[in-house]
Amino acid sequence: MLNILAPHLRWTILLVLVYVLLFFTFSNEKIFWYMYTFTMLLLMAFSFVLGKINDDVQTWEYLVFGIGYGTLTYGLIATGYRFFSIFSDFASVSVESFFGAYGPTTVWHYLLLMLIIAPGEELFWRGLIQQKLKAYMSPFFAVLAASLLFGLSMAFSGFWLGVLAAFISGMFWGILYEWKKSMPLIIIAHITMTFLLFLVLPLNS
Repeated sequence: MLNILAPHLRWTILLVLVYVLLFFTFSNEKIFWYMYTFTMLLLMAFSFVLGKINDDVQTWEYLVFGIGYGTLTYGLIATGYRFFSIFSDFASVSVESFFGAYGPTTVWHYLLLMLIIAPGEELFWRGLIQQKLKAYMSPFFAVLAASLLFGLSMAFSGFWLGVLAAFISGMFWGILYEWKKSMPLIIIAHITMTFLLFLVLPLNS
């Protein structure tokens, strides 16, 4: 059905579908991990069917650069969190509330984060949406628009610092993808950031 629609209408319908799924995902904490995993698997499928995934660097390069840029992304987010915490306890309360509702608590949650959720987000927002937006605008504005859409995907959680963090990391990874043309590199960067954020150096630690 998507193939017979005008391109701009096709992508609009797809994005509406994504946001509807995310609305239901964040509407019930008890089913969050099931719904978010399902949504990411669906987005991965759309990305493979409708998009073209780039991988223009060698394995050692995307591993080394991915870990490095993922660590840098974590540093940016942690620095922003510390900065906001200077002026108010809103940041710490907001983070604790979000992690209390949606944070990983079991081994399989962490495995889903690393193996499905992080790759799914990058394949869809950077690999599919960002690339399709370049048909309508310059690469920079495509990165900006895709990052805004990625940030808005967090809005249903009510975690507005998360929206900002998603936008900033989306800009960083989007520019990196346009530069390096390597989806594995971006995925490794996202996994590294997630590993540091949830397991090694949590923001409220």
